[in-house]
Amino acid sequence: MTHLQREIERLKRKVLALGALVEENLRLAVRAIETHDVAKARKVIAGDVRIDVNEVEVEEECLKLLALYQPVASDLRFIIAVIKIDNELERIGDLAVNIAERAEQLAAEYPVPVPPSLTVMADRMRTMIGKALDALVQQDAVVARKVLAADDEVDELYRRLLEELKEELRADLQHLDAIVLMFNVARYMERLADHATNIAEEVLYMVEGEISRHQLPDTPGDLLGVSDPEDV
Repeated sequence: MTHLQREIERLKRKVLALGALVEENLRLAVRAIETHDVAKARKVIAGDVRIDVNEVEVEEECLKLLALYQPVASDLRFIIAVIKIDNELERIGDLAVNIAERAEQLAAEYPVPVPPSLTVMADRMRTMIGKALDALVQQDAVVARKVLAADDEVDELYRRLLEELKEELRADLQHLDAIVLMFNVARYMERLADHATNIAEEVLYMVEGEISRHQLPDTPGDLLGVSDPEDV
């Protein structure tokens, strides 16, 4: 194993450690929403500092490897992908903080019942992030594509969750502010799934050398943006 390969393995361990921190903070944030637990919410907010520090360390390590070794081919793709994944993980950490802050506000405002779709959506979203990180470790394009496919299910759960919250809003206008906070949580979770998708796309770039995002549609109708009846 060359010195560069050893450094790349070290970098992989660093980004996985960051991923573990992010996953744990996200788990606590979701739990804080589900149980109206202010202590867990505050733990998430305090823990974000460590995530930010680790994110900077990973980026600095990537830049050092680029400068010292001038890597090519798969090594170069790996480092570039890690730089982007590092940023995605930091954003996931920020969204976990946003969810935790809403948990604090909800606990003070009114303990809105957690819609069933929110719990299901949270589980699917966390699974997507976990599998995206697994795909990174194993450099597995098959697992990465499974993450991309799972995004459709999360989008459907998001639509279902919005409908449940609208029904709750119509039935309980007295607690409008609290229900609006829950709408915010739903939006954060939908964005979390998007970040998991972005990580999976970077893994595909790393493994296959092709940029999979922003692919052009296959048909002229799609190019016009009218293939979906809702767009007409």
